[in-house]
Amino acid sequence: MTQFHEYRSIYSDDELMRRLRNIRHAALDMDGTIYMGMSLFPFTKPFLSSLHSMGITHSFLTNNPSKSIADYLHKLETLGIEASAEEMYTTALATIDYIHEHYPNARRLFLLGTPSMISEFEKAGFESTADDPDDVPDVIVAAFDMTLEYKRLCRAAWWISCGIPYIATNPDRVCPTDQKVVLVDCGSICACLEHATGRKPDITLGKPDPNMLSGIEHRYGLCAEQIAMVGDRIYTDIEMAHNAGAFGVLVLSGETTIEVADKAPRQPDLIVDDIGVLGRLIARAHAAETK
Repeated sequence: MTQFHEYRSIYSDDELMRRLRNIRHAALDMDGTIYMGMSLFPFTKPFLSSLHSMGITHSFLTNNPSKSIADYLHKLETLGIEASAEEMYTTALATIDYIHEHYPNARRLFLLGTPSMISEFEKAGFESTADDPDDVPDVIVAAFDMTLEYKRLCRAAWWISCGIPYIATNPDRVCPTDQKVVLVDCGSICACLEHATGRKPDITLGKPDPNMLSGIEHRYGLCAEQIAMVGDRIYTDIEMAHNAGAFGVLVLSGETTIEVADKAPRQPDLIVDDIGVLGRLIARAHAAETK
């Protein structure tokens, strides 16, 4: 049985304190990190308050693009967390940022996504093209689409086979659920399209791709070393931290156990029981600086 008490780091204590003092932004995974389902962890509010008192900004990240920013803000409000739209970063927003940067003239998108997600793209100035062979899109976007229609899947396959730029919002094969059902996610939809067309997405965004953290760097004018990526999954949250060069913090309040973490080929910079422990460590680092 692995021995573990509150936290563990790959760094010496002095080096850990130095790195924590350098943190200026916390990019927070949501489910398993700040809440579980519809239950807010008791340490979440004190943690966010402590970040604010130390002048450290934060954002909430999710690989799930099916809800709009307004929907996520409503859920956080229901759980008692006040947040602004600027503090939310979903894979839908990451995709919007990516299209703006890499396809600046693109305006017309064929979107495999929920109405809530499509509204996010339209709010950003894009036009959603119809299921019509004459309505040619500039870019195809495949996402976690719980409203997926077979005919739209077939139309997406046609445009993909025509060589139109093709982006996937996230790599997840399934979406976690406590219900007796498998929620087929974006990665599985893209696997279907690949089997039909022989073509993979040109890029798959979302964790562990570093583009989400790159977007946060640009938003806040930070470098990767000043961002702590905090989450409960080794293969998405921590891998993204590694890929982006950010400080990776694994919390054990969600999916990953310490035994699973021990087997990871690339270890987190820091493992903590929960974000409450992380908050105390950052406060300790800042207190040492003022002595």
